[in-house]
Amino acid sequence: MNKKLIHSISLSLLLGSTILCGCSSSNNDSKTPTNELAVNNVINAEGIQDYDITGTYTLKKGTYSLKGWCYITNGSTLTIEPGTIIKGDKDTKAALIVEPGGKLIAEGTKDAPIVFTSAQPAGSRKPGDWGGLIICGKAKNNQGTMQIEGGPRTVHGGDNDADNSGIISYVRVEFAGYPFKTDQEINGVTFGSVGSGTQVDHVQVSYSNDDSFEWFGGSVNCKYLIAYHGWDDEFDTDDGFSGKCQFLLGIRNPKIADQSCSNGFESDNNANGGSESPYTSAIFSNVTFVGPIGQSADFVNSTDYINASNLNPNNGSRTGIFQAAMQIRRNSKLNCFNTVAMGYPVGLLLDTEKGNPGSLSFAKNGDLKLQNIIYAQMGAIGSDVNKDLTDTQSNNGTKDGLNKGTQSNSHAFFLQASNNNKYIETIAELKLGQPNSLLSNPNYGPQAGSPLLNAASFLDAMLNNSFFTKVTYIGAFASNSSSDDWTSGWTNFDPQNTKY
Repeated sequence: MNKKLIHSISLSLLLGSTILCGCSSSNNDSKTPTNELAVNNVINAEGIQDYDITGTYTLKKGTYSLKGWCYITNGSTLTIEPGTIIKGDKDTKAALIVEPGGKLIAEGTKDAPIVFTSAQPAGSRKPGDWGGLIICGKAKNNQGTMQIEGGPRTVHGGDNDADNSGIISYVRVEFAGYPFKTDQEINGVTFGSVGSGTQVDHVQVSYSNDDSFEWFGGSVNCKYLIAYHGWDDEFDTDDGFSGKCQFLLGIRNPKIADQSCSNGFESDNNANGGSESPYTSAIFSNVTFVGPIGQSADFVNSTDYINASNLNPNNGSRTGIFQAAMQIRRNSKLNCFNTVAMGYPVGLLLDTEKGNPGSLSFAKNGDLKLQNIIYAQMGAIGSDVNKDLTDTQSNNGTKDGLNKGTQSNSHAFFLQASNNNKYIETIAELKLGQPNSLLSNPNYGPQAGSPLLNAASFLDAMLNNSFFTKVTYIGAFASNSSSDDWTSGWTNFDPQNTKY
């Protein structure tokens, strides 16, 4: 390995004192990698250092620094061993990007997860301290080939829905989401046209400065995802995402919301609401959404109250208010089953302002299914107008189309008898262990007598797939018992104070 190459690597991944000049990891075992990591570094048009990782490389267990935008290029593989900690550098807006044809093998374990986190010291970390994790592939989206959101150069998309971008398992991503430009933030984890050959499970995103998870097209299937105290939406689906997802937990901090209005689901067919195919038609089952209402006794859904507290990064991100547990709009055909959502200003928002025939029409004709869902303690069961937050009917998704004094179409559809959905007045009636993320020892599983138990159904044809685990309960957890807590061991709900 020549000196120029060594210097290039040292600016991106600090991989061990014996191999890289002036750089160190904390494992102190002087292991020498057997494969070279070839890097080509340039300053991109935005003034950020780009690095190309080429070839095959295994990153041994240890603590490392990530600097600049590092691309795992077509034909290359980066394997990260269990227990590794990678700290994203704030000054260089660090991000790790898997390009189409590249692979990231980040396969942690329950006892030794892989952690991507802020390089800032404990107690001073904030959302957006670094870029985030971006995975791109060659599966279908409805825009052909497209550049990934957030600024990186990567173009994704193709026609291989079985494409394989690697393994992301038992991984945490903390304090990511740098706002590259207005409305061009990198998410905690971003998927661009990722195929079903990719394994994604047991991933926690905490304190992202934008969406916790966002899918732009693709067909990747995901299990056991956690969105914790993010800035904007929990699970955002766009541009023809058609994957399947089961056992998801989304938890809000009542002090953190985005100026665009934060949602649990935000789902578009595409930004313009066009009818391009493949449609966004992802299938979700067994999701638990914990909204801001009920977590703080003095909660008020206003920008005077929601200020990101001491977590505001003051990096151009703007605080706003909370909106809906599920915002489905712009011709999306997202589907959801066996799910519980609590404590949002609005339960369901079928927004038809953009798109023809629109998500409401798809709901009515059966192309969009929301079944076996329980809402608890919402400000309004449904709304038809973006950012309105009242249970009011609109025929075109705007206030000009209001039919005042009439229950919203979204409300009526949610409680349509064939959907087998229910509305419960208070969160307490759900009989959960302790569903407040601001208190010690939160527990989001149902206790004996909970309406979530023995209430699930997998009879719909959309769920007739081996990916889905056929369980009897609604929501992400079988019970409030520690034996049923799949978050145990590998997660961290206090990353601010962890000394990495």
